[in-house]
Amino acid sequence: MANHKSALKRIRSNDKKRLRNRFQHKTTRNAIRKLRGTTSKKEAQKQFPDVVSMVDKLAKKNIIHANKAANIKSKLASFVASL
Repeated sequence: MANHKSALKRIRSNDKKRLRNRFQHKTTRNAIRKLRGTTSKKEAQKQFPDVVSMVDKLAKKNIIHANKAANIKSKLASFVASL
């Protein structure tokens, strides 16, 4: 267990950040899943910019790697184009 006041604070703030990151990551994964489940091209084109924005935000905050974000966006773009 931590002995210093700053270490205790660091533990508390890390827990808050971890929960926030998990929520954002899970929300984005669900949005990607919803987009992939779409069969309508019009609906997919409507959702695509929002999902890309969510993925970019995760990459910017280092929740996911920038290359992973690029791969996800590329695969989603090709999926939307193929509908």
